[in-house]
Amino acid sequence: MSTTSPRVLYWSRTDLRTHDSPALHAALSLQPPPARATRGARAVLPRLFEEWRITHLVFEKDTDSYAAERDKEIVELAKEAGVEVVVETGRTLWDPEEVVKAHGGKPTMSLSAFMKATKTLSDPSEPLPVPDSLPDPGELTLSFENEKPSDDYDLNEVHRCSHPDESYVGIRGPKDDFSVPTLEELGIPEPSVTTPHRGGESIALKNLADLLENKEYIATFQKPQTPPTAFEPASTTLLSPHLHFGSLSVRKFLYDVQRATEAYSGPKKASQPPTNLPGQLYFRDMYFAAQHAIGPAFAGTVGNPTTRYIPWHLPSSIPPSPTTPYTIDSPTAHAWFLRWAWGITGFPFVDALMRQLRQEGWIHHLGRHMVACFLTRGGAYVDWERGAEVFAELLLDHEPACNAGNWMWLSCTAFFAQYYRCYSPVAFGKKWDKSGDFVRRYVPELAAFPDKYIYEPHLAPEETQKKAGCVVKPLEEGILPDLGVAHAPPPPPGGDLLPLKSQHLGEKYYPSPMFDFAERRDFCIARMKEAYKAGLHGDDPRVLDGKARDELFGGLDDPDSNGDETGGGQEKDGSTLKRKRTSGSNAQGNLSGWLKKGRKD
Repeated sequence: MSTTSPRVLYWSRTDLRTHDSPALHAALSLQPPPARATRGARAVLPRLFEEWRITHLVFEKDTDSYAAERDKEIVELAKEAGVEVVVETGRTLWDPEEVVKAHGGKPTMSLSAFMKATKTLSDPSEPLPVPDSLPDPGELTLSFENEKPSDDYDLNEVHRCSHPDESYVGIRGPKDDFSVPTLEELGIPEPSVTTPHRGGESIALKNLADLLENKEYIATFQKPQTPPTAFEPASTTLLSPHLHFGSLSVRKFLYDVQRATEAYSGPKKASQPPTNLPGQLYFRDMYFAAQHAIGPAFAGTVGNPTTRYIPWHLPSSIPPSPTTPYTIDSPTAHAWFLRWAWGITGFPFVDALMRQLRQEGWIHHLGRHMVACFLTRGGAYVDWERGAEVFAELLLDHEPACNAGNWMWLSCTAFFAQYYRCYSPVAFGKKWDKSGDFVRRYVPELAAFPDKYIYEPHLAPEETQKKAGCVVKPLEEGILPDLGVAHAPPPPPGGDLLPLKSQHLGEKYYPSPMFDFAERRDFCIARMKEAYKAGLHGDDPRVLDGKARDELFGGLDDPDSNGDETGGGQEKDGSTLKRKRTSGSNAQGNLSGWLKKGRKD
C-alpha cells in the first residue's frame, strides 16, 4: 500500500444519512484529503479504483442475499486492485452474522430465540454524532463514460413521460455533484406521484422529533392496538421507509424512544416488547438474522429448510426462470391474484388496502396481515411468493428479509402455525371502522353507499346501488388485456383502470365478490390441514425436484376443476364443503386475457 495520503471511496447504499453512520465515520477517520462517494456497483467500482488511485473502500454492511453476493465480489475485486476494504455494521441493531453465531448457526425463527441470542452480545452502541464537516470531493475527472445498466426489467419505465432516465449520464449524476437524481431527471413528472410520503434525512429526523414530543404515545405504543384504517394521520410512526433507505438510524430510533419512555410519568403503563416500538425493531433484526442464516433460499419455499411446503396455486417455476416466474396451474386463481393486486376483488376492505398500497407505497401492518391472509390461506390459496413480489415492488419500506419473513408468517409456512385463524375481509374492517371511512377514501366509487352496505355493497338493493351512483355486478371481460403478471403494468387503453366502467353502458360499477369467502376459507383450512399432515419442508427432495405437488396433492380440487367460478371444492372423502352464505353475485369474471408471463399448464 502506498505511503501517500489515503484516497477513500465511500460507497453509500443503505445509509443515506450523516447522523450515526459508522461507515461515514470510518471513512473520515482515515483523514483523506477529499472524501469521495459514489453510487456505482460491479461495473464501475473497479475502474474507479484505478482512475482515482483509491487506497480504501468503505461501506455499510448489507446482509440481504443479493447484496451479500455483490459485496463479496466487490471485496475480491478491491483486494486484486490493492485496495483495503473497511465494512461497518449500521443497518441493524446487531450484526446479523453475530446474532446467528450466538444462536449456534441456526436461523432465529422466533423473537424469544432472537432475544436469547442477543443477550450474549453487547448492547447496540450509542448513536454516533453528525460529523462537524465533510471534505470537498475535489476534482474527480474520468477518462471513461458512465454506462447505463440494463433496463430489461425497468419497473419505472411505464411512469416516464417527459424524457428518458438521465440519472446515468455521468458517474457524478446529472448535476455532476453526486446528488440524488430528481424526479425530473428520472423522467417522471412530479404531478404523477401519488404518495404523500417523502424521503430524506432532514424529514426523517423532523418526523421522529415530532413523535418524541408525545411521550405517552411513544411509551404506551402497542402496535396491535393501532387501527389499520387510520389515515391523515396514520396510527403508527411511518418511519419504516426511512429505516429502509437509511435516512434514519435504527440505533437513534431505539435510543430516542428509550429515553422518551424513561421520561414518561403518565397514568398509562408503558408497553413492553414485542408490541412496543423497540419490539418492532427487534422483529426487524430477527428477520435479518434468519435471512442471513438461510441465505438466498429465504426468499422462497424451494430449498428453504424452515418453510413448510404448501401446494399453493401459482407456484414458482422449477427451475426458476425470469421469463416464466411461476406456473399458472389455475386460470381462475391467476385471475384472483391479479384482481387482488389491483384492488378489484369485490371485497371493499381488501381493495381499499391494496389501492392504498399502490397509491402511497405503504399500508398499516395489520392491513398487510389482512391482505396476505386473504391471498394465501384465507381465500385465494395463491402462493405467498406472488404476494411478496407485489409488495417488493410497491412498498416504500420493503426490506427483503422482513417482506419474506412476514409473508411466511401470514401464510403460516414459517414463524407462525395457527393456520385456522383467518382474517375476515368484512368483520375485520368493521372492527376498526364501522362507518367505512377508510373504504370511502380509497374506494371512492362506494363513497355514497350507506354504512350498512359499505363492506358488502353487493348485498345492497339495486335501488340503493343506483342512488349511490355505482352498481355492483360481475367484472367484465377484457378489463385489463395482456397485462400478464401484476408488476406495474401500464394503464389500460383509454386511461386509468379505476373506477371501473361498463364497456357497454359506460356506467360506473364495482365488481361482485370474486368468490364466496366463507366457502373459500373452509377450503383453504382443509388444504392447509392436509399439507401440515404431509410435513414437507422446502429442502425435501420431492420439493426440490417439483414432484411433491403431484405425488402428494395431485388429487386436490381447484377452482377450475368443475367449472365452479367461486372456487368451491370437495374434501378428499368426497363430501362437499358447506356453503355458508349465498347472498349476492359471486361471479369472478373471465380474465383469461391476463395470462401472459406465467406458464399455463
